[in-house]
Amino acid sequence: MGTYEDIKAKVDADGVEFIYAMFVEMQGKPCAKLVPVNALEATLTDGAGFAGFASGPMGQDAASPDMLAIPDPSTYTQLPWQPNVAVMQCDPTVEGELWPYAPRVILRRALDQLAERNLVMKTGVEAEYSLVTRNEDGSIAVADTRDTEPMPCYDARSLTRMLPHLTEVSKNLNAMGWGNYANDHEDANGQYEQNWQYADAMTTADRLILFRLMIHTMAQRDGRYATFMPKPFSDKTGNGLHAHISLWSGDTDEPLFSGDGPGTFGLGLSDMALQFGAGLLDHAEGLAAVACPTVNSYKRIGVGAPRSGATWAPAYVAFGGNNRSQMIRVPEPDRLEVRLGDGAANPYLMFAAMLAAGLDGIDNGRMPETINTDNLFTMPLEEVKARGIRSLPPTLYHAADALEADDVLRAGLGDTPTGPYSEYMAEVKRAEFLSHHEQVTPSEIDRYLSLI
Repeated sequence: MGTYEDIKAKVDADGVEFIYAMFVEMQGKPCAKLVPVNALEATLTDGAGFAGFASGPMGQDAASPDMLAIPDPSTYTQLPWQPNVAVMQCDPTVEGELWPYAPRVILRRALDQLAERNLVMKTGVEAEYSLVTRNEDGSIAVADTRDTEPMPCYDARSLTRMLPHLTEVSKNLNAMGWGNYANDHEDANGQYEQNWQYADAMTTADRLILFRLMIHTMAQRDGRYATFMPKPFSDKTGNGLHAHISLWSGDTDEPLFSGDGPGTFGLGLSDMALQFGAGLLDHAEGLAAVACPTVNSYKRIGVGAPRSGATWAPAYVAFGGNNRSQMIRVPEPDRLEVRLGDGAANPYLMFAAMLAAGLDGIDNGRMPETINTDNLFTMPLEEVKARGIRSLPPTLYHAADALEADDVLRAGLGDTPTGPYSEYMAEVKRAEFLSHHEQVTPSEIDRYLSLI
């Protein structure tokens, strides 16, 4: 489905009247113009025009030329919850050239380079979110007022109360052809996860952006808020975005991460998979700035024994088997589950950065020196240090510095007219941290007002 005639035939058959021409900026915010189908041909050819500086961090200011977002016809998706509307993801351009500040363009370039190696990256994601309401004072509360169990994970009663929402989401996922296979109540009160089948990395990233839009829309229709915020409640588990990653051959579609060669630690992984994992470990601190990209992200990452109301987020740069206390888990002998990302991650940037790190491990023949089989949440800090296990960055500022200093991630995220994208992102993220850091919070008043 690549020509105007193809799209027009699909639009007519579906009864679609409008198209969202959509892209995301650095933060992952979906930006769109609503295009009536009578203007579809011109939009496919010339793109939808945007003042790029107004959309978010896109490397533009008020003096910059228009950004034209060119729809990718392969992404045409009718919205089951608004069937007269369809979405097409776009690649932003400026003056006829793909815009290197655009996250989808960054991932496209990385995947094109991967294809030159006759390789394909396939990914799946576990997108956690919370359903909340706003109180009169601006604070938030769990939307389901009966969801108060101290350990609510997988609770069938809470799941049952949310059946109207969860079943509608499931039906929508299947109507779009994504293959929904599980829906559950997660570890925090008011927290849910709904899973669909893995695909190539670009398709998964496109779908995650649309999934978030769908969840926000449906929650709003029900008088709720949905949030993918990494840590919406200080006393409840945060929202993660675990990424399942594997490489496949481009010509034969053969999975390349399964194997039983020497040094595989009995995990059933190929040397390629282990090398990819070693690359992720090597660049973990810089990756954190991309996979955990907000100030709030680092309130989700913590050290200590997890309980409902604490964390399942990794605190340490570690690799092992079916172990949920570390950064990389091996749930099955065919893929790596990278547990670093959180609900705020931009999937295009996260996949591009993880691909660069993993390929660096492959290209340099890096292998994990050992695997961790222990519970890192309960391991004494002295023992963690003695084993040489590194901690993830404690703040967004630390992570941004690590990103800027990482040559591999710099190359993986590409160059822009003003310098490496990684430096631009680090600059934006440090400014975000400082803007938050200069605010005096109620907890500071409570702690320090009369202390001295």
